[in-house]
Amino acid sequence: MGTYLCCVDAGDWSDEDILRPAARLLDGELVGRGLPPCPPPPASGFAPGAGTSFEEKMYRPMRSFEALCRSRPDGDGCCEVLLGWDLLIPVDFEGAVTLPVSGPYSETTTVHSAYRVLATAQRLAAGLALPPQLPRDGGNLGLCVWFDGPAAARAAVTHPGAWAEDLDAAFYTALYLRAAEHSIRRRCPMHYV
Repeated sequence: MGTYLCCVDAGDWSDEDILRPAARLLDGELVGRGLPPCPPPPASGFAPGAGTSFEEKMYRPMRSFEALCRSRPDGDGCCEVLLGWDLLIPVDFEGAVTLPVSGPYSETTTVHSAYRVLATAQRLAAGLALPPQLPRDGGNLGLCVWFDGPAAARAAVTHPGAWAEDLDAAFYTALYLRAAEHSIRRRCPMHYV
């Protein structure tokens, strides 16, 4: 149980009971802004280690991550970009698109650009000096396993820094960084389930 941040697969994107109503409205909003429609996610199944899937459990406390975001010169903007969405898409645009479609955690669906999330998460990652050992394509729960296992402890010895002093903030920074990278690389939306 709990909340997971996952990539959207082709079946969910086209399913009338899951994301199709939001996808249909989203394309109209994007075209109205002079942007291309959101590309449909690729139809591919999970293959361990192939980087085709992304699923991470949001199980750590978030307080220190929110405090980290708010400590930035653009604190409110940082929080909004990283935490203020229900659907993340691989289309570059400013601000948010709000759709009158309820999701699992809200009455409307707020959509943000993966490119904006990536830029914001990269700034946080640089400030924390996330270690190079952090998984890039760890597969499902790869970051959870890494942060909870001996790999994080080893990395703290070889690459000490602010990230190792607050693993909760480092985890969420890495989570949003890798989610945005995955969305752009695989050309697929991301959502919470």
